[in-house]
Amino acid sequence: MDAGLTVYAKGRFSRYDEAKIGLMTHALHYGTGCFEGVRGFWSARDEELYLFQLEEHYERLHASAKILMMKVPHTVAELVEITTELCARNNFRGDVYVRPLMYKSNEEIGVRLHDVHDELAIMAMPFDRYFDATAGLNCTVSGWRRIDDTTAPARAKVTGVYINSALAKSEAVLDGYDEAILLSADGHVSEGSAENIFIVKKGVIYTPDASQNILEGCTRKTLMTLAVEQFGIPVVERAIDRSELFTAEEVFISGSAAGLQFVRAIDHRVVGDGTQGPVATKLAAFYDRVVRGMEPAYHRWLTRTYASRKTATV
Repeated sequence: MDAGLTVYAKGRFSRYDEAKIGLMTHALHYGTGCFEGVRGFWSARDEELYLFQLEEHYERLHASAKILMMKVPHTVAELVEITTELCARNNFRGDVYVRPLMYKSNEEIGVRLHDVHDELAIMAMPFDRYFDATAGLNCTVSGWRRIDDTTAPARAKVTGVYINSALAKSEAVLDGYDEAILLSADGHVSEGSAENIFIVKKGVIYTPDASQNILEGCTRKTLMTLAVEQFGIPVVERAIDRSELFTAEEVFISGSAAGLQFVRAIDHRVVGDGTQGPVATKLAAFYDRVVRGMEPAYHRWLTRTYASRKTATV
């Protein structure tokens, strides 16, 4: 992280290297925080940085915070304004990643959620791609199960819960794979370490439903909408068995950081012919047009960074 970047912390803008937290900060020891991952996409044509589904991400941050007994100090509209100002102050002229973070900030011993002070920080940084895998991802079904909602809130982006993802991701990478696919507690396909998952069979897209303890991703919802509205491809949310991954015509994953990335193989079994299939190809190309402001019908999902100094949305 560039020490000279401007961040928003403790109610004001400052340099990254000036925004400090103590070693005893509650969230550092107990995982008592929640966050979002927002992408910004640069359009050289428009000389504009488009922040994608900013309101939707901040609505989810409010929901995650509520689960953790936190109070976000700003409304969604205020958070949108702070974020566009933050990106404008950094004068970004390329793709970015924005990380809003709510965290319990007391510097004391004692695991709990009540009677602990809440703090907000927002960081933004240049960001190219999450995976460098143009040939597709080589995945494995993890030995770690996706955390169950009876154990911790699987549908909230809670910092402490991501140890589940970290365990699965490192297991996969150290075993020679690019990414892990986690099963739910009942043995159905849940999600990747930080992405939602889709399979394609006979012209239909299938994706795990919310009962499989997935994080209901903003990019997931976007791709489902585009599949139906733009290409007339049916999308079905249901439980997916592990063996269905091996017989699917296409498998792809999605996330704010990952975008859309196709899966080439799972546990030494090639998916389809090992190349990006027609459904993923169409969706990926159209998604890139949407996030860079080239599809007016979906401008409602975009927030301008520089033009928004006067108007908040496209």
